[in-house]
Amino acid sequence: MRDAVTSLINNYDLAGRYFDRNAIDDLKSYFASGTARVEAATVINGDAAAIVKQAALNLFDELPELIRPSGNAYTTRRYAACLRDMDYYLRYATYAIVAGNMNVLDERVLQGLRETYNSLGVPISPTVRGIQIMKDIVKNKVAEAGIEDNSFVDQPFDYMTKELSEKDI
Repeated sequence: MRDAVTSLINNYDLAGRYFDRNAIDDLKSYFASGTARVEAATVINGDAAAIVKQAALNLFDELPELIRPSGNAYTTRRYAACLRDMDYYLRYATYAIVAGNMNVLDERVLQGLRETYNSLGVPISPTVRGIQIMKDIVKNKVAEAGIEDNSFVDQPFDYMTKELSEKDI
């Protein structure tokens, strides 16, 4: 797993280049947002179960067919699996927020996810919607905690939804 710093260094090393103004600006930006990233992770960690629970309730309010007979979250086992997966996405989004890099999402979440879900008959679009709902909840909680510039919170959630959406054609 790489963070923003190791990714930047790796890219410049592979090109055999010294840091230029863009690299220095990227590093300054990452370090300037470091405290806010850690504070956001603290907010998420302290309320993860409630975030997942609220996101699931909102998702099932929007898409009640998921919890009806023959729905993909029907039965206790499937419902629990949905909550487990939402928690999984939230946890890895938190790692990506702190790292300032989406690499962990590719390595640990997205590789093979579509194929796994297809083989299990799990629809992608409700998954995407659940991730978007979690993003909205997290942004609100982070803002309530007083973290003013929290645009970095969007990055991992938007990245996951984009990657999953692009592959669900």
